Amino acid sequence: MSQKKINYAEIKSLPLLYRDLATMTRGIVEKEDFMAVHRILKDCKHDEIAPLESPVDPASHSMLTALMLCEAINADRNMVLAILLHSLCKAGLYDVEKVEAQWGNDIATLIRGLLKVSTLYGRHAAATDPDNFRKLLLTFAEDIRVILIMIVERLVLMKAINHHPDTELVRMVACEAAYLYAPLAHRLGLYAIKSDLEDMSLKYTNREMYQRIARKLNETKQKRDAYIDAFINPVKKALEIEGLNFEIKGRTKSIYSIWNKMKKQNTDLDHIYDLFAIRIIIDTPVKRERSDCWLAYSVVTDMYQPNPARLKDWLSIPKSNGYESLHITVHGPQDKWVEVQIRTRRMDEIAEKGIAAHWKYKGIKSENNLDDWMNHVREILETAEVGPTELMKNMKLDMYDKEVFVFTPKGDLYKLPLGATVLDFAFNIHSNLGCCCTGGRVNGRNCRLNHKLHSGDTVEILTASTQQPKPDWLNIVVTSKAKSKIRQTLKERENRASELGRELLQRRLKNRKVEIDEATMSKIIKRLGYKTVTAFYAEIADEKIDVSRILSEYESIENIGAESGVTRSAGDFTLQQAQDEDRDAAGNEVLVIGDNVKGLNYRMARCCNPIYGDDVFGFVSAEGVIKIHRSDCPNARNIKDRYPYRVISTRWSGKVGQQFPATLRIVGTDDIGIVTNITSIISKESSTTLRNISIDSHDGVFNGYLVIGVSNTEALESIIRKIKTVKGIKNVERTI
Repeated sequence: MSQKKINYAEIKSLPLLYRDLATMTRGIVEKEDFMAVHRILKDCKHDEIAPLESPVDPASHSMLTALMLCEAINADRNMVLAILLHSLCKAGLYDVEKVEAQWGNDIATLIRGLLKVSTLYGRHAAATDPDNFRKLLLTFAEDIRVILIMIVERLVLMKAINHHPDTELVRMVACEAAYLYAPLAHRLGLYAIKSDLEDMSLKYTNREMYQRIARKLNETKQKRDAYIDAFINPVKKALEIEGLNFEIKGRTKSIYSIWNKMKKQNTDLDHIYDLFAIRIIIDTPVKRERSDCWLAYSVVTDMYQPNPARLKDWLSIPKSNGYESLHITVHGPQDKWVEVQIRTRRMDEIAEKGIAAHWKYKGIKSENNLDDWMNHVREILETAEVGPTELMKNMKLDMYDKEVFVFTPKGDLYKLPLGATVLDFAFNIHSNLGCCCTGGRVNGRNCRLNHKLHSGDTVEILTASTQQPKPDWLNIVVTSKAKSKIRQTLKERENRASELGRELLQRRLKNRKVEIDEATMSKIIKRLGYKTVTAFYAEIADEKIDVSRILSEYESIENIGAESGVTRSAGDFTLQQAQDEDRDAAGNEVLVIGDNVKGLNYRMARCCNPIYGDDVFGFVSAEGVIKIHRSDCPNARNIKDRYPYRVISTRWSGKVGQQFPATLRIVGTDDIGIVTNITSIISKESSTTLRNISIDSHDGVFNGYLVIGVSNTEALESIIRKIKTVKGIKNVERTI
């Protein structure tokens, strides 16, 4: 905002303002105090004071604020002097320390509070959430008197900017008054100030509508007053006949309230139901309250036709805030709708003292602790014998000591619980922002994720696309939203890793010709101490578990049947008789097992698929079947270390007549005809057969597995050499 020259004529009006203020504060502020303030103002250059939005100079503005505060409440000496000295301290022309030395700690505390609250207005306050901003204002102003001064100062400003040339400034101040200061004024029982703030806010933001309603009300005032009298008089007579002791009040809604009603009902001024409001207040004992209220209801409804849809019975079931009243809307004379409120004196006192706050009266919820506290403040304002402000000096606004209010760089305001961190703030803005948060800049300084925030902080979140939530983040955040999202993300990531780990294990087992048995895998998972299958497979994907170890465990359980956990000696096993399928087709033995024992039942282990010529050994399984393993089998070391008493020396005999399965892994260039060339070589070998083939091609490279039948290792090595000669083949190897 551009600087403006101070009008000398306005400065000349200061003595008149001083005189009025001295008269109003006689007995509160001593003459010496005014003289001291006057000397300070004379020593300071008025044109150096940063001008307010008000067209009057800051000194005159302070005087007007002090005058209006004295009119609204019984302001004390310290409040008046703090108002007069605040603008000088804000402009840097006078130090708060000097104020404290000359005037005392209480005045200095008030000025510090005013200075602290004034820092909020550089944060685009009009764009923030109203309720949050009210709470932030309360946390910044530790003394309730600061709030009272700020409310009155806003009213003075609103009265002064009626014809201000900066229309955007006027609009911003008007909006701020409507959403922030008017509700605070109502909670403090400053009803006249609240009504003025709302009406002027409408005037500055929608002048055409304001003038239209004001003109309409002014034109009909005489008729309206006459109408209210005409409505009330017959009701009075009927109530007197019933023997009720009562008082009837008639009122017309404020301009702002009428306009708000027009918006909600989407109707014109002539069709507002409760443009006229009548309140019947009955003096009666508590035991007869409901019966007398319903008696008054019957009197009114016998006289005027009620609208059943507009009946609100808060006698039978009071509002949660304690509000009790009976509201009806009746069709009065001249086809006009009139709202009638029926309540007792006790109910009216409760409502007037604020238990039924304005937004609660309209059905909007608010925190009970704030309402209770504000009602207590109102009682002090209205009933304190020594002056309400004297009793309020030591009152602190601690309703929100369990919350912090922080800004984004754009000025948006967010509420968080006390102890909230940068990471909490990131998740509060958006879950995705929280998931990739790496830290933040708090008031321009780089801070870590666990930095705790304070009210008034401006926080900018720093992110990285590679960042992901970590388990230890749960120890950093305090908000349920952040904790829930972190747990959800960690769970989703664990599920994805689990699927990847399961596929990895399945491929490894498939390469070894082992079919996964879920019961066996469950035993392995339990043996390794994992509570969930998901966690087990996730650690396989994260390479925290050696797959070879899992394979060894799997083979040992499958071969040994160790699920019982009982250790048995070799003598406990009974070897079964050999079956035809375990020997060659001619019935000739190809293995010499142990001391050339005949008729033993043996099988080739599928984990390593031994063929004639491999260095092998026998292993006695739990079923009594001997399984033949290659000496370089992945499970060999585990078997020999844990169960040496079940290992039997085994060698191949000289009788060869059958084929053994062997798996070859082939890697090569994905050229046309390369697979045909490979199969052609195999088909030309009389001692070799092709049993199975699987090819997977990706990015011009194929990775294939061939299962072939060969009579011995020499035949296998020969076929490997021949396949390697095919153009495009990069590698051929035998797999387990």
